Amino acid sequence: MTGWTPNPAYWTGTQPRERHRVTTSVTEVSHLAIAYSVLVLDILLIEGFIQFRNGPGTLNVPLFEAGLAFSLTAAFTGFIAHEMAHKIVAQRLGFWAEFRAAPYGLLMAVVTSVLGFILAAPGATVVGGVSANDRRGWGRTSLAGPLTNVAFAAIFYGASIVAYLLGSVLFVWLLLLAFINAWFGTFNLFPFGVLDGRKVFLWNRGIWAGAIALTLTVMAVAALALYIFGTPLLSL
Repeated sequence: MTGWTPNPAYWTGTQPRERHRVTTSVTEVSHLAIAYSVLVLDILLIEGFIQFRNGPGTLNVPLFEAGLAFSLTAAFTGFIAHEMAHKIVAQRLGFWAEFRAAPYGLLMAVVTSVLGFILAAPGATVVGGVSANDRRGWGRTSLAGPLTNVAFAAIFYGASIVAYLLGSVLFVWLLLLAFINAWFGTFNLFPFGVLDGRKVFLWNRGIWAGAIALTLTVMAVAALALYIFGTPLLSL
């Protein structure tokens, strides 16, 4: 970690030290709270856009409550948990790591969500103390996020089966949560640019191939259940 200079646009605090334990700061917590709140708002705006398009002035309170619960869960599992997985693995490996929100990315997310879609770069986990040549360190840290997403996707899919067998319409929301998490994990595993997949690919191509095959499979199953069969049991 010697010689590492943090980016002043993202980092404030004391010089990072090798600790191998999970820590946080007031700065990180505030950035997480801001990013999470904005993402929840974005998802609610999209839900409102869809409802207005389908029939303005037809507010359904139970539907709104379900939509709010969905927004809170999707933003937490799809993004916040993903970033925290990066942070935890990086800190356990002895690196400095904290989440930092990106103001312009959050603004872009709000603007696009008003139009009915999300184009967002709400922030990222900033990692310090990793050598540019430490492909294993970067790879393990990067892989943690997508694997967290696919784990949540599997949990939601399993819960959707239970809800479906119990005759609850909740299974649709759970399937959508499974799809969103699997899609986010898959997207981040693309081996391009600053995405997680590039670091994993440079570290170990076999692990990268297995990881993206897993997320693609879960995403495909969730998509089929949502848009083709209409049931998590994949039967017409």
